[in-house]
Amino acid sequence: MRTLHLLAMLALAGFLPSGVARAEALETTEASYREVDVTYATEAVVEATRQSTISAQTTGRIVELRFDVGDAVRQGEVIARIDPQQLEQALAGSVAQVAQARAAYENARVELERTRELARQKFVSQAALDRSEAAFRVAEAGWKAAQASAGQASTSRSYTTVVAPYSGVVSARHVELGEMAAPGKPLLTGFDPADLRVVAVVPQYRVAAVRAGAKASVEIPSIGRWVEGRAVTVLPSADSQTHVTRVRIDLPRDVRDVYPGVFARAHFAIGRERRLVIPTRAVLRRSEVTAVYVVGAEGLPRLRQIRAGESAGPELIEVLAGIQPGEKVALDPVKAGMAVAAGAQQGRK
Repeated sequence: MRTLHLLAMLALAGFLPSGVARAEALETTEASYREVDVTYATEAVVEATRQSTISAQTTGRIVELRFDVGDAVRQGEVIARIDPQQLEQALAGSVAQVAQARAAYENARVELERTRELARQKFVSQAALDRSEAAFRVAEAGWKAAQASAGQASTSRSYTTVVAPYSGVVSARHVELGEMAAPGKPLLTGFDPADLRVVAVVPQYRVAAVRAGAKASVEIPSIGRWVEGRAVTVLPSADSQTHVTRVRIDLPRDVRDVYPGVFARAHFAIGRERRLVIPTRAVLRRSEVTAVYVVGAEGLPRLRQIRAGESAGPELIEVLAGIQPGEKVALDPVKAGMAVAAGAQQGRK
């Protein structure tokens, strides 16, 4: 492959004779003017629409961690457990207090009914009836307070079982088995891979055009793929120091091998124009050289340097100089380079 690249660069510099090889079954296409989207490209980063850090809500030793980084979790699954013994004892004490308070309430109720009957028969004074009613209200309040305390203890006991709030993937684990948990201490961080978006920063003078176009494509170099954004949202705020505005692009739900933090390029459609374009796959890039193999009338490929412009979508790229409309270019530069190398070898024999 290194020899092939060297021969291609020599051909570009004119050190190899033209017509050294004939392109057999070489697939070509013509450079032509087309109506394409005029885009504004800027760097962006992928982020999750739903991403959260799950923290402990009670104190205790972590006795179980069911998931690690990279594991898929379904909504409602148990992801961690905290030792419940201390909270179970507190709950048992609260339940006993409820029973005690209820017994006091029932006793006060019966005593109040008895006192009211005696008061109607004039056997007890009004003061005795008032004391009985007050004792009943105190017992009733005590029973309700005990019930509330038991409910709080039961809720605290439920915090020892940590469940996933939604389906997603674990992206970070902040604790180890056996560590002490405390309210607010992070346990795991996860995100929903089915709901991703790209965030780009756009200069203020471009915001109006981006908002008017309301269309964007996202290039993800790490997987060599372009995807069409589902929606474009211009955030109603700007940075006072850099004078840029953040723009969100919702990604399709079928994007794979993409996760928060991945580098991307956002291509916002800001108009349409006729431009000279060729397929992107026909372009050969080596270091600072951008070139294509131009196939002449005799069917021979020749490497020619070009000046490329902006991408006109995932499959086309604008040509600013180096090619004229109607000229044919090889769609497979590797195959064309191999034809040039083979011809060079034949010329030396």
